[in-house]
Amino acid sequence: MIDFIEGKLVEKTPTYVVIACGGVGYVMQISLNTSSRLVADATCKLFAEQTYVRDDLPRFYGFFDREERVLFRALISVSGVGGNSAMLMLSSLAAEDIQKAIATGDVNLLKSVKGIGEKTAQRIIVDLKGKLGKVDGLTDKMVFSDNKTRNEALSALVMLGFVKNTAEKAVDKVYRSEGNVVSVEQLIKQALKYL
Repeated sequence: MIDFIEGKLVEKTPTYVVIACGGVGYVMQISLNTSSRLVADATCKLFAEQTYVRDDLPRFYGFFDREERVLFRALISVSGVGGNSAMLMLSSLAAEDIQKAIATGDVNLLKSVKGIGEKTAQRIIVDLKGKLGKVDGLTDKMVFSDNKTRNEALSALVMLGFVKNTAEKAVDKVYRSEGNVVSVEQLIKQALKYL
């Protein structure tokens, strides 16, 4: 079991990173919240979680802090919520918003995440209500130039399983409503509302 991986961040996208550690490059899936807190080409430390898509196919997830990992573990413990769904939730909503939705029984907020239906949202609330501790706030800190921001956001949305044309329309709606000065993570979060 790996608790964390610390090394140089050699590749960073909104949905995954590659960390060089001891001569090995570890690919870790990340949330937009974690992505927004990482600096390219710097040393970083990500808390790890390993799941298996199949018996022979491990997948590593990385989290900027232990609190986000605790929430991820709680989410994937719910029947019907896998690693990808949990990461999409952590990318669409702030961790504290997810926790608040669970605590207050806000099915509609959880349903606003792509792929989370009413029954799954209700199951998350029933299974996790009263079981989660305080999750510290996660903030978006990075701002990119306009074209690079748009391209990275589109790439991330396609990697999350959305059709490119549909993703482009959603991103363009965000630009029309929010303007051009947004981070990749903010752009993806806003675009997810239109998908």
